Amino acid sequence: MRVLVTGGAGFIGSHTADRLLAMGHEVTVLDALVPPVHRGAVPSYVDPRVNFYQGDVRNRDLVANLLKRADAVYHFAAHQDYLPDFARFADVNITSTALIYEIAVAEKLELARVVVASSQAAMGEGLYLCERHGEVVPDMRPESSLAAGQWDIPCPYCGGPLQMQETPERIANPQNAYGMSKYSQEMVALNLGRRYRIPTVALRYSIVQGPRQSVYNAYSGACRIFCLHYMQGMVPTLYEDGQAVRDYVNIDDVVDANVLVLSDERASGRVFNVGGGRPVTTRQFSDVVMAHYGSAEPGKVSGEYRFGDTRHIFSDVSQLRSLGWQPKRGPADSVSAYASWLEGVPDLDGILEEASARMRALGVVRPSGR
Repeated sequence: MRVLVTGGAGFIGSHTADRLLAMGHEVTVLDALVPPVHRGAVPSYVDPRVNFYQGDVRNRDLVANLLKRADAVYHFAAHQDYLPDFARFADVNITSTALIYEIAVAEKLELARVVVASSQAAMGEGLYLCERHGEVVPDMRPESSLAAGQWDIPCPYCGGPLQMQETPERIANPQNAYGMSKYSQEMVALNLGRRYRIPTVALRYSIVQGPRQSVYNAYSGACRIFCLHYMQGMVPTLYEDGQAVRDYVNIDDVVDANVLVLSDERASGRVFNVGGGRPVTTRQFSDVVMAHYGSAEPGKVSGEYRFGDTRHIFSDVSQLRSLGWQPKRGPADSVSAYASWLEGVPDLDGILEEASARMRALGVVRPSGR
């Protein structure tokens, strides 16, 4: 099969391209190689067997030319990280997705599958349970609560405690520009796919961890942040109280899901969570990194918070499990693989300081009253 992978020089895209090549597919990669993920050159890990094109996924002529030579598409190219350029999130992420379907319809292309990369961010704060009011899907925590060090989300109806639940795909309540763009991508892809009979799958990735995750992003990547700290003899900062729950999924498990939905007809027309299958606190993940580097210095709770962070989020992966997929690797596997890869990355000095300064300049990291 001839497969087009947009964003194929990136983290998830490059690993998926490698697997597709190993399976005998012909792979074409389209990537703009823009910062902060890239620094202008094709990464050395990109397999020379791919047909590589540097360009923008909003370039109609270029995308049309590549789609005409493809049987299937993985659409990973996206604008990401914690940035206040809201219009660009919508323009890059939504427009590029709509363009794929517009071209496919106009050119009467018979695509076997389009797989769109969505995100756990589409679910916002996720699903909770109140003893009095049942299921609750809360909105973003107000700044006044965070500034006062009130981390947990109360029931919006009675003010009582909420219990975090595994969040299924039926929940969508994005609270930031990135999440909104990703949920919009889902709607564009799935609805146009159904209408024009283009078999489509949307995958909501949780926090994906492993080798090739860019060291340059200011916001994303707990594995990257913690590993860089311990590698350089420093102690990472844990925001809030270090007890925020996250859902970390290994890159190899993600690729397993990606290749599964390429051919499984049961996946067509649906959205799937792709998560690690277990809830992990920020403290617990930091401790895994600490143990890997043989440190005895745990992450430090600073009393600061990152404005816009979710408190807890944990994806229900039962739908994907029903297709035979399983998350087989845990945080320790991701940390070990990423740390090994990081040893070969040059010029790491100053990256953490640069990212921290950028986050503070943007007002993302803020002090609480605690």
